Amino acid sequence: MDLAMGAQDGADGMGVPHTGTTIIAIAFDKGIVIGCDTRVSIGNYISNRASDKVTPLCDNVFLARSGSAPDTQLVSDHVRHMVHQHAIEIDGLPEVKTVANLCMQLVYNNKGANGGHGLSAAMICAGWDKYSGGQVFGLPIGGSMVQCPWAIDGSGSTYIWGIMDAEYKDGMTRKETEELCIRAITLAMSSDSSSGGLVRLTTVTEEGAERRLITCEEMEPFHEELDVRGIRNGGGGVMV
Repeated sequence: MDLAMGAQDGADGMGVPHTGTTIIAIAFDKGIVIGCDTRVSIGNYISNRASDKVTPLCDNVFLARSGSAPDTQLVSDHVRHMVHQHAIEIDGLPEVKTVANLCMQLVYNNKGANGGHGLSAAMICAGWDKYSGGQVFGLPIGGSMVQCPWAIDGSGSTYIWGIMDAEYKDGMTRKETEELCIRAITLAMSSDSSSGGLVRLTTVTEEGAERRLITCEEMEPFHEELDVRGIRNGGGGVMV
């Protein structure tokens, strides 16, 4: 499928919203946790501080998006449509690797979009299916696909490779995985000016998907940030 006509030319221009961001997905013993920050920027201007960069492609598979917002939204919209048709054909939920492969093929086959620069779409596809359980697929810019126990991407990911290498371990529980996701994204937000706002988490297991919103009152402060946990806005407060 050719997305070159739909993608906006000059994806690196100041007029195109970017999800310069932090996205993360981790597999645990019974499913996956996928999360993101909520800041969207146009150049130095924050156009949205409470966006949702984790998009459901079907009931059991979700896509975390970073890069150019128009490009990643195009990919998610097309894949969601194809996955819906596929689910009708098989009369059930699709496999995670099938959905991830569709995302990869769209990016790989549209290297001529945006004036020959290709789609600016660095994404993570993760979910649960009855065949292989929880799975995480990294989809970096260029159209490759790599299955891994955890994946991070976006501008904020530069700052959290260390914490992920140090704190991830096989056989983590759901609670441990969610706490690691929140801590890693919060650390990235404290260091990366393109990441910020709130933290959105989606946990997918055999029972289904559960979404959470973590506000600044629940985030651990880093780098001498003001600790606002437990503080409620009573007239003067902290804006994120």
